[in-house]
Amino acid sequence: MTEWWRGAVIYQVYPRSFQDSDGDGVGDLPGIIRRLDHIASLGVDAIWLSPITQSPQKDMGYDVSDYKDVDRLFGSLEDFDSLVARAHDLGLKIIIDQVLSHSSDQHPWFRESRLNRSNAKADWYVWADPKPDGTPPNNWPSVFGGRAWEWNPSRGQYYFHNFLIEQPDLNFHNPDVQDAVLDVLRFWLERGVDGFRLDTVNYYFHDRQLRNNPPAKRPKHLPYAVNPYDMQEHKFGKSQPENAGFLKRVRALLDMYPDRTTVGEVGDSHKGMQLMAEYTSGGDKLHMAYTFDMLGPEFTAAHFRTKIEGFLSGAPNGWPCWSFSNHDVNRHVSRWAKHGVSLEAVARQAVAMILSFPGTICLYQGEELGLPEADILFEELTDPPGIRFWPEYKGRDGCRTPMPWEDGEAPNGFTSGKPWLPVKPDHAALNVETQEADPASVLNFYRKALGFRKVHAVLRTGGTEFFKVPEPLLAIRRSGEGENLVALFNLSAEPITLTFDAPAGTEPLGLSEGVSRKGKKLTLAGSGFAYFAEPAGAREIKVGYRARPN
Repeated sequence: MTEWWRGAVIYQVYPRSFQDSDGDGVGDLPGIIRRLDHIASLGVDAIWLSPITQSPQKDMGYDVSDYKDVDRLFGSLEDFDSLVARAHDLGLKIIIDQVLSHSSDQHPWFRESRLNRSNAKADWYVWADPKPDGTPPNNWPSVFGGRAWEWNPSRGQYYFHNFLIEQPDLNFHNPDVQDAVLDVLRFWLERGVDGFRLDTVNYYFHDRQLRNNPPAKRPKHLPYAVNPYDMQEHKFGKSQPENAGFLKRVRALLDMYPDRTTVGEVGDSHKGMQLMAEYTSGGDKLHMAYTFDMLGPEFTAAHFRTKIEGFLSGAPNGWPCWSFSNHDVNRHVSRWAKHGVSLEAVARQAVAMILSFPGTICLYQGEELGLPEADILFEELTDPPGIRFWPEYKGRDGCRTPMPWEDGEAPNGFTSGKPWLPVKPDHAALNVETQEADPASVLNFYRKALGFRKVHAVLRTGGTEFFKVPEPLLAIRRSGEGENLVALFNLSAEPITLTFDAPAGTEPLGLSEGVSRKGKKLTLAGSGFAYFAEPAGAREIKVGYRARPN
């Protein structure tokens, strides 16, 4: 029996922005329960909830002050139990975020650790003496800007924080810390969750010697970065070899509970795919992982092909998870708009394409509506790095705005109060109610595409190979599970014509758009795509394309 998570489609809910039930302008668990039917209607398999645990909300819940309770902003543990029960009734699994690499500075563990050097939690965080001149022990920077070390006068030491000052890093070299976070996971497993999305999963360990990071290799025409963090190669502040050993402990715990899973977020711009392969190989660490490789501006056939082929060859017994959008990056229809005929065309092609990829798929709330990145004004910002690096970097608020549920004026049914982030006019126009009534809407196309993947098991667990064709054509064959499918994608706004040699009667399947065929010539419109079926066990479709000279 195939594990449910292999080839599954996971829908990410950002709780603050999904549905508010009490009028305070912030989404909550009762609101999510109210909208579970919408998620189930898409045809996804699971829900990933971004953090809901107690937090001062300095980083929107990614600064945890109590790992075993729900923040009152979102509801209660009883609300969570109701959510899990209702989701399970609808056939949906529940995966929750676990932010283990660091805690809030308000967590009792850190409050005790910071008192002195001799308390019971003294070694639970990363502490270091200053240099003789009082400066931090090394050159490590924070992801959110500034140095990654903050002075604590009561200990006369610095503590390490990869992110905000209010997010001190836990010391995973201490076995007691590992035991404590495993106990957190056990608490939620006993509560009925189906798995965990592990935030910053490669950040758990730091270099014991606290060695300086070397500079990153940067093109000479880019003398500086918006964020100095990008000017280093982060060899020592994260992604340490000890990480794999702890992930084996996580897997051993998960294996004690049937049908549970883990998906790790690997954040490393230099060796992300390598770590993704390492962390999912062997069947004794993570079940699956993702990197930011498909969450950036690159939109070429070569990019998608090399990332997938690289993972499959580097971790033949590992398992990937792919996504185009999430709560940390600009929405993909905006990132890739210049490559498509329209935002809607990019939205439709993107989901048709990602559902052809081998592995597990994550969708981010609102992408089923074709939502673009929201244009947030400086005075509307809440995201710390956006505030710090404005306007060159506008932060993550533009992808975190509330879901527009109803037709009419903002906030479009999200709340009866003032939303924590605004619903912009272009989002209001793409509301769920309007798209429900339009059979040709992006929303209904998502349902069609997800239904197509469910019908064709080969897309979930079949083999993969790519046709050797030039840009802008991405051509992929999925084989096995008693069928073969060929999928073609024109990753440009201009039409292309290719040679297409296939058995008589081979016609585009129902998920195709913008495709026409005359003999052995097949034309894909700008942003067009097509799926074709081959006889099971045979490879009879041949695709050729010669790019036009520039």
